[in-house]
Parts: sequence; structure tokens; C-alpha cells
Amino acid sequence: MKTIAINGSPRKGWNTHILVEEALKGAASRGSETELINLYDLNFKGCISCFACKKLGGKSLGRCAAGDDLKPVLDRIHGCDALIIGSPIYISEVTASVRALVERLTFQYITYSKEKKTFLTRRIPSLLLYTMNIPEPALESAGYTAKFKAYEDLFDRVLGPAKTLISTETWQTTDYSKYEMTMFDEPARKKRREEVFPQHKQKAFELGAELIP
Repeated sequence: MKTIAINGSPRKGWNTHILVEEALKGAASRGSETELINLYDLNFKGCISCFACKKLGGKSLGRCAAGDDLKPVLDRIHGCDALIIGSPIYISEVTASVRALVERLTFQYITYSKEKKTFLTRRIPSLLLYTMNIPEPALESAGYTAKFKAYEDLFDRVLGPAKTLISTETWQTTDYSKYEMTMFDEPARKKRREEVFPQHKQKAFELGAELIP
């Protein structure tokens, strides 16, 4: 078994990266081989709509043909048994790099055929992790609940069964006084980091383990 995890945050060692690593540890606890990829180390773009992955008789039918740093990652995901993707939420969306990854990863498998929905001939279970400033009670009114459900449905339809973990009101910096951040209660955020974030880490571990049968 092979589990690949994608850290879609530019900040190594922080909230998203930590949860992704915990989920990967969960998969490893079930005997899975693991690999962590820091997405911001790679040089790539989103889908360029070349349609090479849809061309009948083409050598890239069902697979992305773009030759950049993401291509070998997509190839390894194609052969993995479980997938973990983590992203912070920036301006109400996943990071630009994660969005580009999702485009490239899913579009290569999507068909416009009446007979079949995806080129992928097997199911790859996935775990989608999100970290953000917004408090949990505001998720639905802000449209986040529907957004995360849409990503989960996309992965379920194209790759395989998907689950979601949401970590809210995350700790952003070790010293809020250095930044224009007076709307945030630093002691409350620090307390939440110490008391609530460990629960999110444990949940990430458990969901990572559940990826492996």
C-alpha cells in the first residue's frame, strides 16, 4: 500500500503541514508506505485545456500531458492507494497551488463520454484537510460548508470515496503584535492551539488510518 500526502500550504511546519503529517502517520500506522510532497516546492501551472488527456488514440489519453514539476507527482498519485491533500483557506478558497493541482488531477480522468464518467479504472480514497481563521459556527453562512462538500463530491465522483477534516480558528503566528491583526484575540488563539488543535491532530491521524483497509 502507498499513501501520498500533499501539503498545499507555503508555510512549512505550520497548521496545514502538521495535520497532513499526522494523517500520513495514521496511514503509516496501518502499514502503508508514505510520501509527503510540499506543493510550493514545485514549479507548475493549472490545466491549460490542451485536451491531450481526451484525444482518442493519443498517447496521453486519460493522463495529463503537461511536462512540468507536477507531472511526475500526478504519475505517482495514479499508482497510489490513498491520497491526502491539505490546504489553508485564502480569501475563501484553497490556495492557488492546490486549486491548480485539483484541476490537473481531476480533469485528466474526467470524460465527456455517455458510457463512462472517468478514465480511472480503480478507486483511490482521499482525505481533504482544511485550516482557516473562520470560527466553526460561521462555516455554513460563509459558504464554506457547500464549498467543501463540492470538493468532496468531485473527488468521490472522479477518484474515489473522500472525507473532509476542517480545522478552524487556527493559530497564525507566534507574535500577533508584529502584524496588523488586532481583530484577533491572541491569548484565545494560543489557548485554542494548545487545547483544541491537538484534537484536530488526533482526528487527522484517525482519518489517515481509515484510508488503509
